[in-house]
Amino acid sequence: MKPNPTEPEQLTLRAADGYPLTALRYSATAPLRGHLVMAGATGVPQLFYRNFALYAASQGYTTLTLDYRGIGLSKQGTLRGFRMRYLQWAHDDLSAAVDAMASDTVPLFMVGHSFGGHAFGLLPNHARVARFYTFATGAGWHGWMPTAERWKVLYMWRIVGPILTRWKGYLAWSKLGMGEDLPLDVFRDWKHWCRFPRYFFDDPAMAHVHGLFASVTTPIRAANATDDLWAPPASRDAFMAAYRNADCQSIDIDPRTSGLGAIGHMGYFRRSAQPLWEEALRWFGEHSGRKSVANLLLH
Repeated sequence: MKPNPTEPEQLTLRAADGYPLTALRYSATAPLRGHLVMAGATGVPQLFYRNFALYAASQGYTTLTLDYRGIGLSKQGTLRGFRMRYLQWAHDDLSAAVDAMASDTVPLFMVGHSFGGHAFGLLPNHARVARFYTFATGAGWHGWMPTAERWKVLYMWRIVGPILTRWKGYLAWSKLGMGEDLPLDVFRDWKHWCRFPRYFFDDPAMAHVHGLFASVTTPIRAANATDDLWAPPASRDAFMAAYRNADCQSIDIDPRTSGLGAIGHMGYFRRSAQPLWEEALRWFGEHSGRKSVANLLLH
């Protein structure tokens, strides 16, 4: 029986420290143009990106999604007592996806969402990615947000989050309808860095990250909607400035003129956002280092 092209292949990846991660690979259903890794947002399960992955596959990009440790299909039992650091999702988990999808015959691209834009600069193997396009990446500081959202976020950091973590031993975010539950250390790191206007770049204990991000030379496009309350363009600019040696261009999306309707922080990957996906894939297709047609057909 011929496999259903809309059903991805489930894979087990091994993170840099050996932790097993569950990933889904959507094989290209058009002539192969490249490989693509989807770097998801904090607390967002990989199935949220299914429609995007299916679309990318239909355009010739074999696409891998994954759940970081402790999230979605990569969660093992309860999060109570589960210890990790937030940035392991980048340098241990996402790096394994890059290694799994890197190829000698076709270019590798990456799309990020929110945390995905943070993660790219932390990858030990970011040079294997030909181009990187990220949506909704920002510095996380409440001061970049509109006033009403600022107070909501501060209430979450200072009151709701601590209550939930003391009660459960982890951030029971699902009870707020905001996504997957988060390991305790992820909450603590995230809360700490969101105190700073430039996120972990302003943390004296994280001085080493400046050099990591400065080492990135992969071309980057960073798109943020003007109605994204968590990551408005000013927040994006504060964070993305760290990619100072990359060709990094910012793109502002105005829902009022784009015809896409409200986007917010999560709307970039809803079906209605397909024009945004088309733009990202079009830019990938312009990559000057694309392999020869013969190699593409042989892969």
